[in-house]
Amino acid sequence: MGKYKNYNQKKIKTERVWALWLKAALLLVLFILSASLAFPKYWNMAMPWDFLSLPFRLGLELQGGAQLVYQADMNGISDNDRGDALEGVRDVVERRVNAFGVSEPRVQTTKTGGDYRVIVELAGVFDIAKAIAEIGETPVLEFREQNTEPPRELTDEEQDQLEEKNKTERAEANKIMQRALDGEDFAQLAKDFSIEQTSAANGGDIGTVTEGGPFDAIIKDIKSKRIRNERVLNKLYELPSGIAIVKLVESPAQDMEMKLRHILRCFEGKTNCTNNLPALDASLTLNDIKSRATLENFADLAIENSDDPGSAADGGDLGWVRPGQTVPAFELEARQTPVGEISNVVETEFGYHIILKEDERPVTTYHLALILMPYSSETDIVPPSGQWAPTGLSGKHLTTARVEFDPQTGAPYVSLTFNSEGKDLFRDLTKEHLGEPIAIYLDGEAISIPTVQSVIAGGQAVISGSFTINEAKLLAQRLNAGALPVPVNLISQQTVGPSLGESSLSMSVNAALIGFALVALFMILYYRLPGVVAVASLFIYAAINLALYKLLGVTITLAGIAGFILSIGIAVDANVLIFERMKEELRSGREAKSAIEEGFRRAWTSIRDGNLTTLIAAILLFAFSSSFLKGFALTLSIGILVSMFSAIVVTRIFLRVAAKTGITKYKKLLGL
Repeated sequence: MGKYKNYNQKKIKTERVWALWLKAALLLVLFILSASLAFPKYWNMAMPWDFLSLPFRLGLELQGGAQLVYQADMNGISDNDRGDALEGVRDVVERRVNAFGVSEPRVQTTKTGGDYRVIVELAGVFDIAKAIAEIGETPVLEFREQNTEPPRELTDEEQDQLEEKNKTERAEANKIMQRALDGEDFAQLAKDFSIEQTSAANGGDIGTVTEGGPFDAIIKDIKSKRIRNERVLNKLYELPSGIAIVKLVESPAQDMEMKLRHILRCFEGKTNCTNNLPALDASLTLNDIKSRATLENFADLAIENSDDPGSAADGGDLGWVRPGQTVPAFELEARQTPVGEISNVVETEFGYHIILKEDERPVTTYHLALILMPYSSETDIVPPSGQWAPTGLSGKHLTTARVEFDPQTGAPYVSLTFNSEGKDLFRDLTKEHLGEPIAIYLDGEAISIPTVQSVIAGGQAVISGSFTINEAKLLAQRLNAGALPVPVNLISQQTVGPSLGESSLSMSVNAALIGFALVALFMILYYRLPGVVAVASLFIYAAINLALYKLLGVTITLAGIAGFILSIGIAVDANVLIFERMKEELRSGREAKSAIEEGFRRAWTSIRDGNLTTLIAAILLFAFSSSFLKGFALTLSIGILVSMFSAIVVTRIFLRVAAKTGITKYKKLLGL
């Protein structure tokens, strides 16, 4: 019986040793992954595959660039509107900065006393004169109508130029067609030469087409010449997007085409979606629209709510849709929906849809593959007129834009108020374009394209739709940015050259390395074995910190590096508390293993309370300080959290491993 008991105890002890070594191995893996994320080039040099590569985001003082400080002139704007006006100016400046292609620009607003300021940091931008010229302009708000003006005709010289270019392009296409006729792999030729990337990736396969469209001439030749499956047609065909080499994949088949309307609600992350609406909100909104939709009001609901710019103005009308013309999920739901009914909500790569199936009819389809080659047209010589043309109605005619709420549904909308001149211009505009869209442009970019529902004669207009409150507020801010006279005046500019930024970065890194080395040397000399463990813990701490900076997109500034260096001291401080408690236990006669556990237990409350108070101070500093101190507060906060992990978990596991090896029986190695 006694032997059985001893066997179990030995077994339990073995299992605990195994678990301890596993934890130590996992910490080693964590260190390797964190260090490889922070500095992937060393991994890439040693391994046959590359590690995930994310850049460090460097602040202005480390990368070099320009800082501009503008003061917004709020004269003539009521106190209640000044906050929104400043946000509108910030939004305009931010969009102008983004147009430079600057990597991670920072645009912030501050209020100091009665001064309203916009601070712009452009890392990597050194053409400060251009930045000042483009940022400092007063926002331009315009109302535009659809442009129906045709482009001019080509001159004789331009016509000759086009014909010569077409001759060259046709000769190149003929060479590829001849290779296809001679038996070369059509799919590979499509991948190598087709300018239509989507079909090229599928070996030129465009699915099925029908008569009566751009492929009409191709289908007529297939029928008249009785082209068989898998044959390449010995003719080039001019299409709107180029000149095509055609292969019949499959014989004609009978299918159904459908007459459809749809309402799209896109959301964040979907193709061509420009709003930040969460997926859940988009789904709830569209389900609410579906509950109200009927055959009679579907077109009106599409005009008001659809995010599809190509069909919303026409009540969501997609016309007759052939098989293969839409994405598979959309087509499948449309096929399953009976004629005269509205589909369930269906998700595609563009967002959530509901579909009204108005009619369907049989159609003969032809399965084709194409190699689309370049073929110039008149619009390549003389570009077409812009889609939208100025109307004369602009921001100077708009008095204000506000977010208001429908008293019956509670839905937010944007209310517009025009001055006396704008009232007449807007009335004439809505009368002329009843049922048509009018685009609202800010700084040459469309911010809203509402459709005119009725003639508006009173100078009061409403932009409604399935807005979230944040979307409505953003639209109102942008409208006010172009309507309110808020000029911005440059009051400060600072340029940090690339060499100076590189020098600042080099000195900061050297300071961090020297500080780290001095701390490591002190810990090893004073605490010996626990000091070595603390240094190993600090290496893991530093690797995790740097990896988190990349993963979280932390912008590293000089102040941020100071926060990181300070957090190293905090991490060491936790180890010092633990080791001193541990030494007290050793002096009182405890064994090393027991002293380690008791040292951690007694030091934990001091470490927790000290780090918690520092973390609270860092959070308050981040929330209420200037942008200069935010970087310091952020890196300090991250460092505090990681330091608690490194001290309580990493150091503890390593000391337990040391105790298991028996090395801790030498008291001098423990600093005594």
